[in-house]
Amino acid sequence: MQAAGLLLTWVLLHPAGTQQCHPSSPGSILRFTDTHAEIRVPALHRVASSLDPLYSLVRHYLDLIQQNPLPTELLRAALNDPSSVRTSQVVQYELGYVICAAVALLFTVAVPVAGLCFCYCRSQQRCGGRLRAHRRSLGCRRRCLLICLSITSLIILTSAICALVTNQRVKEQMEPGLGAVPDTLRTLRQHIDNVPQGVQMVVDQFEVPRQRIISDLAGVSRSVGLSIHAQLKAMTYTALADLQDRAGDLQTSLHHLQILDKTVRVLTAARAELEPVLRERRQRVVALLDDPRCTSCASILGRAQSLELGADYSKVPSVEKVLKTLAGLPRSDFAEMIRQGNGTFNSIPELAVERMAQVIQELREEMTQVSEKVQSIADGFPLPDYTWHVSEALLKAENRTQPFLREVERFERWITGMALCSIILLITACNVVGMALGAYGLSKREDPSDYECRGEAGAKFLMVGVGLGFLFSWLLILLVFATFLVGGNIQTLVCRNWVNQEIYKFIDTPGNLPPSMNLTRQLNLRRDSNLSTTYRECKSGAGLWEVLQLEKSYDLDEHLKTPKYTANFQKRLGDFTTHLGDVRLLRSEGRQDLETFARSGVDEVDYRRFQEEMKIPVVQTSLPGLARSLEGLQKMQRNGTVAGRLATEAQALWQIQNSTVQTQEALVVKLGESIRFLSQLAPHLQERVKTTLATTASVEAQLPLQAQQILRQEIGCFTRKELRYFAQYLHWVGHTLREDVASCQPLATALDNGRVILCDRIADPWNAFWFSLGCCTFFLIPNIIFAIRLTKHFRPIRNRLISTGSEETCPFHIPRVTALKL
Repeated sequence: MQAAGLLLTWVLLHPAGTQQCHPSSPGSILRFTDTHAEIRVPALHRVASSLDPLYSLVRHYLDLIQQNPLPTELLRAALNDPSSVRTSQVVQYELGYVICAAVALLFTVAVPVAGLCFCYCRSQQRCGGRLRAHRRSLGCRRRCLLICLSITSLIILTSAICALVTNQRVKEQMEPGLGAVPDTLRTLRQHIDNVPQGVQMVVDQFEVPRQRIISDLAGVSRSVGLSIHAQLKAMTYTALADLQDRAGDLQTSLHHLQILDKTVRVLTAARAELEPVLRERRQRVVALLDDPRCTSCASILGRAQSLELGADYSKVPSVEKVLKTLAGLPRSDFAEMIRQGNGTFNSIPELAVERMAQVIQELREEMTQVSEKVQSIADGFPLPDYTWHVSEALLKAENRTQPFLREVERFERWITGMALCSIILLITACNVVGMALGAYGLSKREDPSDYECRGEAGAKFLMVGVGLGFLFSWLLILLVFATFLVGGNIQTLVCRNWVNQEIYKFIDTPGNLPPSMNLTRQLNLRRDSNLSTTYRECKSGAGLWEVLQLEKSYDLDEHLKTPKYTANFQKRLGDFTTHLGDVRLLRSEGRQDLETFARSGVDEVDYRRFQEEMKIPVVQTSLPGLARSLEGLQKMQRNGTVAGRLATEAQALWQIQNSTVQTQEALVVKLGESIRFLSQLAPHLQERVKTTLATTASVEAQLPLQAQQILRQEIGCFTRKELRYFAQYLHWVGHTLREDVASCQPLATALDNGRVILCDRIADPWNAFWFSLGCCTFFLIPNIIFAIRLTKHFRPIRNRLISTGSEETCPFHIPRVTALKL
């Protein structure tokens, strides 16, 4: 009972409505379909390569060749008035390339002329023949020439391999790279043209939160009712259990009072009937025991003399007044009352469904109106009327790139480069074979003047390499310069200034571009913007409507504010109110019954008097003990008459014990049970009844208030949950429109892709190709020189000169006859 009271007190002091909302489950996160995934410009990035050190070396070389910044004045004149461009201006800017052109021209003329001169000398047998004399220093010179020619051959071979690799890299990157240009333009145009459809698809995704909200509306009323029931059931059930206990106390107390009163009456009447019988029996037993003929009877004479009645229940307090007060109670059916109160409380979930049906229907209708408001996002989106300029410009650019791409595809095969690289490899092979054969021939020749076929073959291989070098060097230098002029200017004029944003600054400066190339007007960009600003804004994720020139500004954030769509929804839920906690636990008749019970005086009866009287036996002397003693004396008597009388008296005592005393003792036991219950109840009766009445009244008063509080809390939690659906959707709309459907980021991505394609994937291997090929070409000069000088060492010496201390020539030297003619 104390535990129940403490629980009820805690419940009343800690209202259930103070609980927080349930945490959001993973299912409360909405999943939307990616509506625009198929129309995206894939971002291209520079791919790390083993050739990056070579690319970096070439870029540093070009920075050394072209140290001038972007020629803004020259470009402005060239774009606006080409006839006003002076050659001196171009030469001044391209001075590094002019110097390289002069070197290339000198190389183109000088090397073939040197080759012709060498051929003439060879025809006259004046150079490239055999050594005329043998000296001790020839071995050292031969080794130096071998090392130098090996080094130059290795450099040429390495450069040729790099040229072949970069040439192949250009071939592999050129076609897909340039093919990506119209694809990117087409994707950009499709992206812009599909903005209205994309916006409509985004708006159609409102069906996801709408269906979730409709589903939640279907179960919110029962959920609210169940929450009220769950949070208030401890308090209500405790009060009902307490009330049921008091009703049980009333009925049980009345029952025990009635038993007490009836038992006392019966015991009093029985005592009155037993008193004369017991007196008469005592006199007869005492007279018998005093008879001199009774042997050994004096021992129990005292017990017989004390044979008299014990407890007198006529002295205990009367409960008639209490019974009179409680007469007719209970006038109310407490069991039915508790059943009805319990049923009314348990019906709160169904009552909530019934009371909230109308507002749920209104909220469903409100969702239809919200769908129409969301549709206004697509209807009022401003882009379709302002993006045709951009689409038209992209279509023109796409059409203009087609002929250029066809020309590039025809030019892109690089057969000439492959052929010249093959010739360089052939020259290197001749050098390697020539040096190998020549060195082997020298090792097998005993006399320097002896003819040795392998040494002669090595010399011829070297001369073949020399001839190929003279023959194709001018073609190599022309190819190197042509590719150098194109690739170098692309790197220094375009790529370098594209990376440092100088090109954007040039385009943004008024007057640099002719009116026909005004990108701001052609792309319908904002008048207060330029290409650099637009690029940065698009790079940071701006929307198309934020960079295009519109008749009036369009603020997407203003159109995506949650209250614009949820105000009525939130107001309907906020204004809803109903009474769900009107539960009657105790009617007035029941309250009067409990109050009468408390005033009846049940707790004023002196139950201790009953308990004291019950401690006294019905008869002071034990009848069974006395009867057994008389039976014992009977056996000891010699006088038959005395023995018969003792047996008769013993039998009479047993009859009194069995017929009267035992019945009274049973009534005393029954009386003790009632006295025990009433004595335990009496000290707490007033407090318990008072507490029950106060608790019942408090619960009846608190139930409507706390039910209303829980209702407001649950509706508030439900409202916040549904508003999160709206907020998720509107946030997703803004994110999707800005970064996907109507984003201008693809424009920035396309520009970045153009730089990656042109500079990183085409210009870098292109420039690495001519740089490698140029290294091969220029190292052909020392290669030719070393090869010609080494050739003499592989052929037999014409006159063997023996170097002695007196430097005398052998007078008996006879030259060998040889059929070898040079």
